[in-house]
Amino acid sequence: MSNQPIPFTPDLGAKPEVVAFFDEPTNTISYIVKDPNSNACAVIDSVMDFDYASGHIAYEGADRIIAHIRNNGWTLEWLIETHVHADHLSAAPYIQSKLGGKLGIGDQIRVVQDTFGKIFNEGTEFQRDGSQFDRLFKDGDSYQIGTMTAYTLFTPGHTPADMVHVIGNAAFVGDTLFMPDGGSARADFPGGDARTLYRSIQRVLALPGEMRLFMCHDYGPNGRDIAWETTVAEERDHNIHVGHGTSEDAFVKMRMERDKTLSMPKLIIPSLQVNMRAGRLPPADDAGKTYLKVPINGLKTAKE
Repeated sequence: MSNQPIPFTPDLGAKPEVVAFFDEPTNTISYIVKDPNSNACAVIDSVMDFDYASGHIAYEGADRIIAHIRNNGWTLEWLIETHVHADHLSAAPYIQSKLGGKLGIGDQIRVVQDTFGKIFNEGTEFQRDGSQFDRLFKDGDSYQIGTMTAYTLFTPGHTPADMVHVIGNAAFVGDTLFMPDGGSARADFPGGDARTLYRSIQRVLALPGEMRLFMCHDYGPNGRDIAWETTVAEERDHNIHVGHGTSEDAFVKMRMERDKTLSMPKLIIPSLQVNMRAGRLPPADDAGKTYLKVPINGLKTAKE
């Protein structure tokens, strides 16, 4: 992957307006990305409010995004998922029902659906072909947000389906990278791979140094304020896991050792079941009730 060239030329002259929404319970940042030359916009990595203890879902965070778009008279053209998230539930279908737009994700979602369809024993009625989404992106694909052309960069490793979306001089990296003092994403979920992640990160670092990078998560390391924007140059120079020319073998050793110490995300079980369905809940039973499954010993723990 690291030897593959960037399959497009970023348009650094296009400078989208980026509005961030921080979800404190999951440390997730969602974005509205607006074309500066029209009212068109996209939403990236939205969050459904979910109280696991009670099983209660709500859409207060999504409603703030919807209100911002409506109040500004913008038109939603795309809802983008950078990958199948394991730490929050997507609100994309809810936002789509209010504002329209197409829902897109990387085409390797099929691999994720096959893997977790088996783990959650979903049966043949669960489609594993990505048909729950409106568009499945391949490496180097493009799509329009008004007058802006957005490009997709395949960056597996955290999961098999991660993609960075490059929109003008802004790139939305999902969980592939964190802020420079946060390092990189874990690579120990089913289908993840530390060596693949390193090579994917090198693709991101091969983008122009002035490219703005927007994170999907931030945890405020060492007590600093939450932040979500940096640049490729800053990541190259200061990222604690891959900066200063860290070698592939050194990164893989660090990542594998670190991942062994990490607990599973609190919302991984509901998140995967919902997000592999493009943010939709599992089908209701004959009584109209909806349930989520807990596979006993189905996911490895940090100690295994």
